[in-house]
Amino acid sequence: MQAIQTKYIGPRNVRGSRVKAWTPGGSSITLHWDSSKDSDDNHVAAARALCEKLKWDGRWIGGGTKCGSVFVCDDIHWRTEFVVAR
Repeated sequence: MQAIQTKYIGPRNVRGSRVKAWTPGGSSITLHWDSSKDSDDNHVAAARALCEKLKWDGRWIGGGTKCGSVFVCDDIHWRTEFVVAR
């Protein structure tokens, strides 16, 4: 089963806020935090961008954790679709 984790990275002296998505296998992507989106949408955007980078398809189910979000692939035979538990 494929999984993606995401987390918020606060601003630093040089960079603004970001959101990072990564896989247990070590692939990752980091996006600038989009203040026009809410927190869930920023985490979904990062997970979606990582799926596009890895050419992963499927229906992704997501939910919050203490440190961010986790998304798991429900079925790799569907086109990419995200469902976020709120």
